[in-house]
Amino acid sequence: MWFDSWPEILRVLIVGSVSYTAVVALLRASGKRTLGQLNAFDSIVTVAVGSTLATILLNSDVAFLEGLTALVLLVGLQFVIAWTSAHIPGARSAVTSRPVSLVVSGELQHAQLRRNRLSESEVLQAVRAAGFGDLAGIAEVVLETNGTISVLATNKLGSGSALHGVPGTPGS
Repeated sequence: MWFDSWPEILRVLIVGSVSYTAVVALLRASGKRTLGQLNAFDSIVTVAVGSTLATILLNSDVAFLEGLTALVLLVGLQFVIAWTSAHIPGARSAVTSRPVSLVVSGELQHAQLRRNRLSESEVLQAVRAAGFGDLAGIAEVVLETNGTISVLATNKLGSGSALHGVPGTPGS
């Protein structure tokens, strides 16, 4: 239970070191997006890469090259999906959600809060974190595609061009 054999420990050390190096190389080669703020698809790939790495390390029935093939496949699919969503119109909406207005002109949008399973306190926390004491000075609070909450002040809204693509806003 605590110890099987020295060859197994040596296998974990060798395969673990090589696998870790391979994951780092793959993530560096795939670009900053793989490690940036994650949408749902990116999160799935990240969890799958971690699970695959753990399987390679701990399951001696999985050959290193089989595991490496799985890692390359996952990172390759993430790259293809990211490239496709950036270059083919309409493809982005298939893998990411649309941004949503949670506050419009200082008014909470309760239907959007319910639809997106958010509480009023979560929105107010984001407003406070952005340095506001109330909603009066808020033009928009947006739930972004990666799950973060953006707060836009009324005096900094300008033309609202940053709100392009957010349904029901001046920039959409």
